[in-house]
Amino acid sequence: MTTNPTANRTHDHVFLGADHHRNERKVWLVIVLTSGMMAAEIVAGTVYGSMALVADGWHMSTHAGAMLIAALAYSYARRHARDPRFTFGTGKLGDLAGFASAIVLALIALLIGWESFVRLANPVAIGFEQAIAVAVAGLAVNLLSAWLLRDDPGHHHHSHGHAHSHDHGHGHDHHDHGHHRRDNNLRAAYLHVLADALTSVLAIVALLLGRSYGWLWADPAMGVVGALVIVRWSWSLIRETGGVLVDAVPQGEGLVDGIRTALEHGQERITDLHVWQVGPGHHAAIVSIVSPEPKAPAIYKARLAHLGALSHVTVEVQPA
Repeated sequence: MTTNPTANRTHDHVFLGADHHRNERKVWLVIVLTSGMMAAEIVAGTVYGSMALVADGWHMSTHAGAMLIAALAYSYARRHARDPRFTFGTGKLGDLAGFASAIVLALIALLIGWESFVRLANPVAIGFEQAIAVAVAGLAVNLLSAWLLRDDPGHHHHSHGHAHSHDHGHGHDHHDHGHHRRDNNLRAAYLHVLADALTSVLAIVALLLGRSYGWLWADPAMGVVGALVIVRWSWSLIRETGGVLVDAVPQGEGLVDGIRTALEHGQERITDLHVWQVGPGHHAAIVSIVSPEPKAPAIYKARLAHLGALSHVTVEVQPA
């Protein structure tokens, strides 16, 4: 009987976040809440002739759409986690969705800023009581949604799975550590509801000032402030998710220094090192080592076992 020597070496590349399923459910729940509030505002505004209600309803629809991107990304990544077409799994789909959501968030901020400048130049009459009621209702829904989408560090767990190695001059290891790192897909959804909550708070303050002192300019002025804050949030998210998508070296996690410290002993030197993120809390590394007395790749990989953020390691050893 002929056996395939690699049959026991095959493994999957599932690099989803530790709380992938939980986060997916939370995003869908927030979409239901946001869509319900959106529909109620649009219907009520149409029935009672309130443009404030209709406008706020359509504004919430943009955030609901952005969160739908996040939810669909979670679903697709989960269903295709073991699809061999994805060489390093589907863990980075969340960052792709987060990048798209960040762009949408930036566009929303620009629209808010533009509308605010138009209102500054051409003030319009405001139904203060009705507008305040709408803003308070929207704020309540957004605060509940933000609470649901919060990234709770205390909930995260660490799972330790299996490892595979191939000792023939080069080899690779696959560790399932479940090491926690911020889920950019969840963060994008969270920033959308936080942005909505911010605009509601600023609107309430501006409307109270307008009702008490007749300052009609306060409402669009607060809109400009809110737009600037949201642009800053979106830019931060664009930078972080974009860095993951182009396989930038992870910053602030000490992985590169940790790998060098663990592997460079005596005359053993790293000649080539690549480290990149393959999913929330999961990183891959390719290491080339030159040594006058080369050891088996498994020995070098064992030195990296304490680095929980490393989930996929490939080691190549060359004689000096």
